[in-house]
Amino acid sequence: MENKIKVALVDDHILLRNGLRGLIDSFNNCTVLYEANNGRDFINKLKAEQIPDIVLMDINMPEMDGYETTLWVKNNHPEIKVLALSMYDNENAIIRMLRAGVKGYILKDCDPSELEYAINSIMTSGFYYTENVTGKLVSIVSKKDSDDELNEREIAFLKLVCSELTYKEIADKMYKGVRTIDGYRDALFEKLNVKTRIGLVLYAIKNGIVSL
Repeated sequence: MENKIKVALVDDHILLRNGLRGLIDSFNNCTVLYEANNGRDFINKLKAEQIPDIVLMDINMPEMDGYETTLWVKNNHPEIKVLALSMYDNENAIIRMLRAGVKGYILKDCDPSELEYAINSIMTSGFYYTENVTGKLVSIVSKKDSDDELNEREIAFLKLVCSELTYKEIADKMYKGVRTIDGYRDALFEKLNVKTRIGLVLYAIKNGIVSL
């Protein structure tokens, strides 16, 4: 057990947790330490039991959801890596979890082999994001890929992109038209070699434009 990746499961669906436990325990180098119904339950068990290497974290849970729990883990146990396992692939959910400190984000309908690969990737390279969730984000995270200096307008735009504001709301904040904001976005997509809003968020986090 000492040589295996120690995993904790945090999800309020008992059947799903039971299935995940059996699946993860079947992986050659993984073992499940314990399960929790929600973030509060997880924190209580963490204080009483072993510290896991990875927490498989659901987002929507009663009492203490995945966003709040992930942020607590980052502030109190930064050595623990959080892998979000969710039904949601929308940008706002991913951005919120990134800001909270997750190291990976995969969907619940993924293939078992992808889950195993995600766990191992987080342990070896520090991050894992599926192609259908984040495009080419693995390469964005793994290297410092742009020496281009951003101007003040671009930095201000990037900071707002990392919020939960829509592009229209960003336009209002910057006193610009929506088409102008679309132009800022498309120009940064090309300048930073990313294809999604999530890519912009990861760039901003990695380069210290926003703090977690």
